[in-house]
Amino acid sequence: QVQLVESGGGLVQAGGSLRLSCTASSRTFRLGWFRQDPANDREFVAAFSWTGATTYYAESVKGRFTISRDDAKNTIYLQMNNLRPEDTAVYVCAARTTVHIPYYDVGAYTSWGQGTQVTVFS
Repeated sequence: QVQLVESGGGLVQAGGSLRLSCTASSRTFRLGWFRQDPANDREFVAAFSWTGATTYYAESVKGRFTISRDDAKNTIYLQMNNLRPEDTAVYVCAARTTVHIPYYDVGAYTSWGQGTQVTVFS
């Protein structure tokens, strides 16, 4: 099971930017980002397709967030621009292990990082 470690969270004013990183213990294309509210419900944010050739975004972040990766470092990134207070959450990286469950469904992912807190104030 791949191990995932996130970093890059913090406190930022609305309109600002942050870049999150997630480093995996082994190479995989099948990573995504979710965010978790205080009730521990996870919401899909962005992900790579099964082959890694395509990226997907939640409607709420499309045009503001960008997922990217550095295969040499086994790391993916989430560049978050024009942040809003409603983006406040714990951002968690996850590894998808089945193609039979959609990329936006938490059930498709079996490895999860510990998360990094993002707080946006107005």
